[in-house]
Amino acid sequence: MAEQRFDVWASGAAYERYMGRWSRVVAREFLAWLARADGLRWLDVGCGTGVLSAEVAARHRPRAVVGCDRSEGFVSAAARVTTPASGTGSPHYLVADALALPVHDGAFDVAVSALTLNFLPEPSVGVSELTRSVRVGGLVAAYVWDYGDGMDLLRHFWSAAAEADPAAAALDEGRRFRDWRPGPLHSLWTGAGLADVSTTPIGVPTVFADFADLWDPFLSGQGPAPGYVASLAPAARDRLRETLRARLPVAPDGSVPLRARAWAVRGVRGVRP
Repeated sequence: MAEQRFDVWASGAAYERYMGRWSRVVAREFLAWLARADGLRWLDVGCGTGVLSAEVAARHRPRAVVGCDRSEGFVSAAARVTTPASGTGSPHYLVADALALPVHDGAFDVAVSALTLNFLPEPSVGVSELTRSVRVGGLVAAYVWDYGDGMDLLRHFWSAAAEADPAAAALDEGRRFRDWRPGPLHSLWTGAGLADVSTTPIGVPTVFADFADLWDPFLSGQGPAPGYVASLAPAARDRLRETLRARLPVAPDGSVPLRARAWAVRGVRGVRP
């Protein structure tokens, strides 16, 4: 098989059905863990469709929220999101590279990143840029999916894919991103000079209305697993669908009850020597 790139994100609507709806639930728990005051300046790096930025605006009455992502499609989708009318400011979005943020040093009080770091070619540079963007005493925080042990949906998907196509195992996020755990995250944060570093798991239910609700987002071609599905011939795609269906738990009402877990990390920018 010719080499193909499956980590492509462009369509906001497709992402929302695939992962965005679950990311929104994690974002709420993440912000509760951060416990920041109102009136702060927030930077959201790898903002995607604006899920986390919108939650910040709705919950924290921020002085400012800036979201950035390298995907023009995601930034456009984020800009179309209506911020709840609760007296908060609306996020501002721009296309930008997480490894070279177009912001001044110390311009923000809080810099966050959701489900992005594992896709960066140089994660340590990304964390250094997050750190540079906040003032002394500012907070830098992020969360990533626990691809190795905490994503029921992807565990079932890649097990089904490898059953029919052993070569698919090489694309499994559980293998590619297996080091994204508390220990390595803690080291990334301390390596960027951050202090008071801590990590926590964030687990959420991911209940699909029925098998179609689970399977149809895989047909979008957005992301590693859907990208793999798009590469298959129709007959192979049908085999994968039925293999996956057979693996899944199904409730009496036809819903598919699964769970997902993310690992979150936070730290404070101190005075550099």
